[in-house]
Amino acid sequence: MDINNSIDNFDLEKIEQIERGKRIKEIRENELHMNKTQLAKEIGVSGQFLGLVEEGKGNLVYKSIKKLKNLSGHSSDYILYGLDDTIIKGTKKCLENYSETEIINAIKIIKNITFFIKDN
Repeated sequence: MDINNSIDNFDLEKIEQIERGKRIKEIRENELHMNKTQLAKEIGVSGQFLGLVEEGKGNLVYKSIKKLKNLSGHSSDYILYGLDDTIIKGTKKCLENYSETEIINAIKIIKNITFFIKDN
């Protein structure tokens, strides 16, 4: 086992944890306009623990992340990794006026177009 690789992985995980905490704090303050106690209650943790998470010293469990995702409208990928979810939000907004059947038919058409393009 390479000790340097283990240290690098640990450092990377710690950095990700700190960045995740910053995102959660940003969502809480700037989008949900809640204090720690309010959000903590909504996602099923204590305010003290949420503070640790926001400082990069703790991680939320699946159940709490799911509640935060539903509350904020952000994807889990955004909350956990900072991946841009504006495309997902925009797509949901565009599709909200269509039925499930219409969306499924449109996806089938797109698949057929990709096969056509690939063959040419």
